[in-house]
Amino acid sequence: MSYGVSSALQAAVYQHLAADSALGALVGAAIYDALPSGNLPSTYVTLGPETVWERSDKTGPGALHMLTVSVVTDTAGFQAAKDVAMAISDALEDADLNLARGSLVYLNFDRAVAKLEGTGTQRRIDLRFRARVQDV
Repeated sequence: MSYGVSSALQAAVYQHLAADSALGALVGAAIYDALPSGNLPSTYVTLGPETVWERSDKTGPGALHMLTVSVVTDTAGFQAAKDVAMAISDALEDADLNLARGSLVYLNFDRAVAKLEGTGTQRRIDLRFRARVQDV
């Protein structure tokens, strides 16, 4: 197994989302790897948890990353959050990411969970993507 590509994958996903014009039109620069201190915008995107499985094969070390990208908003209703989630999905589905280490074999949407948080005034959509990488 190789977890060595994890940091490069996260950086590439972040850079790809930050450069996406459709997503930028909806959230501006409010795409975070770590939440900043202070007040947060009404709607923002965060890179979240990941689970990684060993997927080495005869071509070399590799891994399957299940990574989460979240949309969080205090806007009433789920429509605004779903519009942002759609832009994220469109940007990442089969994206051709250049990694600083290793290579991306594929990146596909796996599932999403939409829910209310806290007192019900905040909406959250967690999108999960499946990324197969090789560390060669």
